[in-house]
Amino acid sequence: MDALSDVLRVAHLTGGVFLHADFFAPWCISTRVTPEHCAPVLGPASHLIIYHYVVEGELHIRVDGQDGEDFVLGAGEVALLPRNDLHLMGSDLSLPPVSGADVIQPPKDGGLFSIHHGGGGGRTRMICGFLGCDSVEGNPVISTLPSLLKLNIEQGGTGEWIRSTLQYGAAEVSAGRPGSETVLAKLSELLFVEAVRRYAEGLPQGQTGWLAGLRDPHVARALALLHRDITRPWNVDDLSREVGLSRSALADHFIRLMGVPPMYYLASWRMQVATQKLRGTSASLAQVAYMVGYSSEAAFSRAFKKAFGTAPATWRRANS
Repeated sequence: MDALSDVLRVAHLTGGVFLHADFFAPWCISTRVTPEHCAPVLGPASHLIIYHYVVEGELHIRVDGQDGEDFVLGAGEVALLPRNDLHLMGSDLSLPPVSGADVIQPPKDGGLFSIHHGGGGGRTRMICGFLGCDSVEGNPVISTLPSLLKLNIEQGGTGEWIRSTLQYGAAEVSAGRPGSETVLAKLSELLFVEAVRRYAEGLPQGQTGWLAGLRDPHVARALALLHRDITRPWNVDDLSREVGLSRSALADHFIRLMGVPPMYYLASWRMQVATQKLRGTSASLAQVAYMVGYSSEAAFSRAFKKAFGTAPATWRRANS
């Protein structure tokens, strides 16, 4: 398994569509999605990632409280908000915003939430969806993404399939037909992965961070090895031989891009996987310790308490 897939797998992404909307200029709303809007499709999740897909018209969007230019989206473009920040959307963001909670309409007969709002001007038609995930804090991809990402799904080989499937699936859910929610959940995950890929590809030279590390062949190789075999008793000498660099050269590459040495990164990632196993499985502490590369439950418990300030059994009871 490649490193990006592994990180997103541990985040336990689950998604779907919750709303279709028709807006008519002039309009402006301020909104943040709540778990109630995503029920019953969304199971237990500690965090929401939101996306807005423009089917028709034009959308201006800005994260509330952030300076800078508005993002402008046209038909076939998607805005993703990895941290579900409060945001403004509208035809003109200088207008006094209406709360999204005041204009959203509950679903009828098992369909989607809906919005029909604005004046009598140009129409903007949107489909809004979500991804739930277990945790953002400590996840090396989600925690380092910007607050707002723009994705044009018309670009690239997946564009036509994403667009047609999203429109078809949303219509199916709205009509109450069974099975479409599963399609849309997988499509939501695909949209997010595609957005992350394109964001990583567009990072400027000299950028640091986890996604920048994927573009460096040596760091990417090291990440792939560590994620592929998390239980192996890795050391820097073994990893450098596998990567094809000297010990010092690998450490320099890794620290420059990732900000931490390779073994520190591995220890941190093992703890992220451990929280996923503790939360999502009934495995014993000894079994979890083995799954994440510790030779004994005692060693695992010491490392976990150092990382999170509490014993793994206590953490599991509080987060199950």
